[in-house]
Amino acid sequence: MFIRQCLRRHNGKRQAYWALVESYRTANGPRQRVVAWLGKQDEAGRLGMLEAAEAALPPAAPQRTATSVGQLSLFEDETHLPEPRWVEVNTAGIRVENTRQFGGPWLALKLVQRLQFEEFLERALPAGKEQVPWWLSGLILVIARLLEPASELYTAEQWYPKTALPELLGVPADRVDDNRLYRALDEVLPHKQPLECHLKQRMGELFALEYDLLLYDVTSTFFEGAANFPMAQRGYSRDQRSDCKQVCIGLVVSRCGMPLGYEVFPGNTADVTTVQQIVPLMEQRYGKSNRIWVMDRGMVSEKNLEFLRQGGRKYIVGTPKSLLRKYEQELLTEDWHTIREGIEVKLIPVPPPEEDDDDDPTEGVAENETAQPQQELFILCRSRDRAKKEDAMWRRFEERIEKRLRAMTTRCEKQRRNVQKVEREVGRLLGQNTRAERIFDVQIEQREDGFARMTRKKIAEVRDWAQVSAGCYLLRTNVLDWTDEDLWKTYMQLTEAEAAFRIQKSDLSLRPIWHQKEERVLAHILVCFLGYVLWKTLGQLCRQAGLGDEPRRVLDELAEIRLVDVVLPTRDGHEIRQRCVARPSEHQQILLDRLGLRLPTRLRIGVPPQ
Repeated sequence: MFIRQCLRRHNGKRQAYWALVESYRTANGPRQRVVAWLGKQDEAGRLGMLEAAEAALPPAAPQRTATSVGQLSLFEDETHLPEPRWVEVNTAGIRVENTRQFGGPWLALKLVQRLQFEEFLERALPAGKEQVPWWLSGLILVIARLLEPASELYTAEQWYPKTALPELLGVPADRVDDNRLYRALDEVLPHKQPLECHLKQRMGELFALEYDLLLYDVTSTFFEGAANFPMAQRGYSRDQRSDCKQVCIGLVVSRCGMPLGYEVFPGNTADVTTVQQIVPLMEQRYGKSNRIWVMDRGMVSEKNLEFLRQGGRKYIVGTPKSLLRKYEQELLTEDWHTIREGIEVKLIPVPPPEEDDDDDPTEGVAENETAQPQQELFILCRSRDRAKKEDAMWRRFEERIEKRLRAMTTRCEKQRRNVQKVEREVGRLLGQNTRAERIFDVQIEQREDGFARMTRKKIAEVRDWAQVSAGCYLLRTNVLDWTDEDLWKTYMQLTEAEAAFRIQKSDLSLRPIWHQKEERVLAHILVCFLGYVLWKTLGQLCRQAGLGDEPRRVLDELAEIRLVDVVLPTRDGHEIRQRCVARPSEHQQILLDRLGLRLPTRLRIGVPPQ
């Protein structure tokens, strides 16, 4: 540090002011910054100020790329409190300025440090000639996605200046704009695969995760705007927005919901066609090991199951509802195993393939060839609560259709109705109530006078089957040494993948996508994925601390902590400015203690973060 004289003209006279300046090194070369403005000082005052500044420097710290040896810490060290310094303050002039959000950004940076995410980005995106390193811009995007997901323009102009991130990251608010954040998306995207591998490795070290079970599911997210690029297509929309183009996202998570990786597919991709792409990709990154794949019925086809078996892979999958027909007699028997209240299961063998009557069953089989051992099992499941829900839905749709058909029949009897028009009305009605439309057999005939006559009846067999099969579903597996309870519980963990999509779409605002370039769309999805990694990391920390699995509640609670500048005017006309962190409430302090986090009380002004 050194004292620098600054000359200014005031009222036509040349005035000399003094500033305390520090030199430091960055990746772009040596830089200087003003630590404090000293005003007018005589020789003794200047020497005293310089000696006091040098005495405040701590012992040499470990060398870092962005700071020099002996650099002051951003947070004041509370373990070695300095001697009290007394000064007379004008209490009438005390004021608080520049209130900013501190708790949320500070907690997000703690999560980033746990995952060593900052170090990875700094290695992957080395500093160049840009004013703000790309890895810092990428970090701003991910933290903003976790705390307040919005557009890059809103993040740069509205959210970032209101937070403590300029102090915590050392990036002034005027250096962050939407163009810089857009370009940061382009810089981060090429590192998707190594980033996924790094996070998977780090999460495994932090939480001792097991990757013996991989849960795979697919969702879609839609676009607002033209989206004129090949990957944006119309297809089956999980968001009920078939009017918009979309992309499909396949996500793989562990048994506790920790994300391992994802892939993006064109919007018209069928779920069943993604299995043979995602499975080899995950095995190429993380190895085959002895993993079990869990997928829902949308992924299941005989071709996919044969592909999994040929690779020696284990699986537990759902099956189409229509397959229950083969087990109608099993549904009526009483040999169910109750694994928990309201849940019953039973193991049954896979039925042999159907053969034509004219075919010889022994044809093509050698005389000494024995029957193949059992390779698969079906798990027949029945849920009491699900049965009540499905039965209530059936009844509601049935009553709706019957009421409307009764009115249409009466209208045909009293009025002269056109046959084609009545047929269209009936078709529209059944199409709006597809769950129960199979119960009704509706006939539209032409009367002698040329107008419509309607007759209807209920098909008892369809209604009886709906009652028998309500709440039932069928699972399929080649894991033969597990109990029926273990198989059912494992399949139910697929809800972790569904919860991951739900969180990304609602809390992290994955949808809708406003970007109009394919690379920016892929980068937007990557940022949402990284935000979800921070979300699940906080959830795991909360679970370990006995706080349940509610990261949103913890984030909202700690986000209320603020950073403020307290200005104290002194008797001699100078102002003392202290950058203070608001004291947490009792409930906030309990959360911090359980998470093992220590909230700083003050920040040093003019000192960049280490």
